[in-house]
Amino acid sequence: MTLARLKLNTYTNKVLNVVKAKFDLKDKSAALNRFVDEYGQEVVEKEANDAYIKKILEVEEKHIQKYGKRKMSLKELDELCGVD
Repeated sequence: MTLARLKLNTYTNKVLNVVKAKFDLKDKSAALNRFVDEYGQEVVEKEANDAYIKKILEVEEKHIQKYGKRKMSLKELDELCGVD
C-alpha cells in the first residue's frame, strides 16, 4: 500500500463524498480506490495474475487438442457470425 497526501479541488472532493456515501465506505481513501477500480481500466489495463494466465493457457491447449491448427475461411466465419 502506498500512502499519499493529496490536494483535492472542490469538485473532486464532492465526487469522492458521493462515492463514499453511495457505497457506504469508511473514508475518502476507500472511495478513491473504488472509483479507480470502476473507471481506471479506461486509462490503464490491469495486470493479469498468474492463475488467470494459467487458465487461459489451459483453454488454449484444450482447443488446440480438439481442433488442431485448423483455419477458418472467411465464408465459414461469416456464416458463424450470421453475416449475409
